[in-house]
Amino acid sequence: MRKTYHPDPEIIGPAEGHEARVRSRFWKTVRKAIASIPFIDEVVAAYYCALDPETPASVRATLLAALTYFVVPFDIVPDFIVGLGFSDDITVLVTAISLVRRHIGERHRVAARIALDRLATEKTG
Repeated sequence: MRKTYHPDPEIIGPAEGHEARVRSRFWKTVRKAIASIPFIDEVVAAYYCALDPETPASVRATLLAALTYFVVPFDIVPDFIVGLGFSDDITVLVTAISLVRRHIGERHRVAARIALDRLATEKTG
């Protein structure tokens, strides 16, 4: 007999709290990190995947935890340290994205490209 999987609310629950923090700080952090993270398009696609209600809860939890680490300025290597600030964030993001990559769909990548194009327009306009 196969046992039905029910996510542990202690694991999934905290992701709900991370969402507000990520939403409030994400774009400000992206603007700071855009030159430091060569795969920023995939980070933005991960953001859209994490906010997508069709994304499985465990994937959302993984992405929201990594994105929370990304948006919090004081972590293992504080983001304000020039040249090193986003190095630990990169490691966390690469790991999380690689774990859930198959859930980051084309619609998330399209949304990311549109958002990054808008940011580029804001800078030049």
